Amino acid sequence: MPLANSPTTYGPVARAFHWLIALGILLMIPLGWIAHLAPMQDADQIALKTTLFSVHKTLGVALFLLALARILWALVQPKPVPLHPHRKGETLLAEAIHWVLYAALVLVPLSGWIEHAATDGFAPILWPFGQNLPFVPSSPQVAETAATVHFLSQWALVGALALHIVGALKHTLMDRDATLARMARGTHAGGEGHGHGFALPLALALLVWAGVLGGGAAAGYFAQDERAEGPALEQAASDWQVQEGTLSISLVQMGSEVTGSFADWTAAIAFEPQDAPGNTGEVTVTISIPSLTLGSVTSQALGPDFFAAETHPTATFQADLMNAADGYVAEGTLTLKGAEVPVSLPFSLTLDGDTARMSGRTTLDRMNYGIGENMADAGQLSHEVEVIVELTATRSAE
Repeated sequence: MPLANSPTTYGPVARAFHWLIALGILLMIPLGWIAHLAPMQDADQIALKTTLFSVHKTLGVALFLLALARILWALVQPKPVPLHPHRKGETLLAEAIHWVLYAALVLVPLSGWIEHAATDGFAPILWPFGQNLPFVPSSPQVAETAATVHFLSQWALVGALALHIVGALKHTLMDRDATLARMARGTHAGGEGHGHGFALPLALALLVWAGVLGGGAAAGYFAQDERAEGPALEQAASDWQVQEGTLSISLVQMGSEVTGSFADWTAAIAFEPQDAPGNTGEVTVTISIPSLTLGSVTSQALGPDFFAAETHPTATFQADLMNAADGYVAEGTLTLKGAEVPVSLPFSLTLDGDTARMSGRTTLDRMNYGIGENMADAGQLSHEVEVIVELTATRSAE
């Protein structure tokens, strides 16, 4: 049995591609909406939603690869001639819809894949490869743009698919011709030598996509809201002024490391170097919670279930600075989201005249502060949050 198409029918390879992709689309569309609408109020609901999205993403990548193979096969194969070549308008419309479908089969899964690759730590693809993509950074802006393309192009897919199905039903029920039979069973129909071009149908398809994506842009779908970070903290009166530094956090969500940092924080430092063990000073660190950037999950992290930045806009760490046998440690209390919890922060310190360079880290349990209690399962979101502090400070002039 020949595998290739002929001018009068589709070969078994093209037919297999057609029906496998059709099955994939019919599975993917409802699965995506079910996953999107599924609640995530507790650990069980979050686990179900994660599984639904993981299956959706995995099938989407598979469908993307299958669609690429389908398109490559179509490019090297003759396309069966139209059964009604004299119906030029109908033939043109059918060809344009096919091109819209081909583009949708690439754009819909690819944009979803890019969104996944740009997003930190949620619903992994269910095989080892594909969690990241070359040239796609972990970026909320990239993820949001890709998500918008995914949303708009899915409607182009749905619309083209509906017209495609309506056309097939018309040929079967009204025209009673072999259009569907050629794709379903490989039935031969039509005459030889009635080829047709692709330039005009392709141009019409491009106009459709320009309307979909351009219309979405005009309607503001691609606009990204600037995140309000609240008023900047006032500079703290301090014996040592921080010249530069970072305050960052790291945790694991759905098996992936997520890192972020606070852009706005102050440190009031009183410190007198001494060789003997004991108290060498004190520090008060004030942190602006709304200044947190945590990759693509920033909005979720600042929401009421997590840091609750709107109602608890600052956190405070007050500690004594202790010279210990093996280095330094800040022993104090972290006040965060209304909870006060003792915290010990070991750090290294290098002094060069009136310049001090400090580097320290500690691990907090987010559950002690009521952060993410709806994600109590450590397999979904680690309870341990690593805090890393690095700064350079200079002694203030007397």
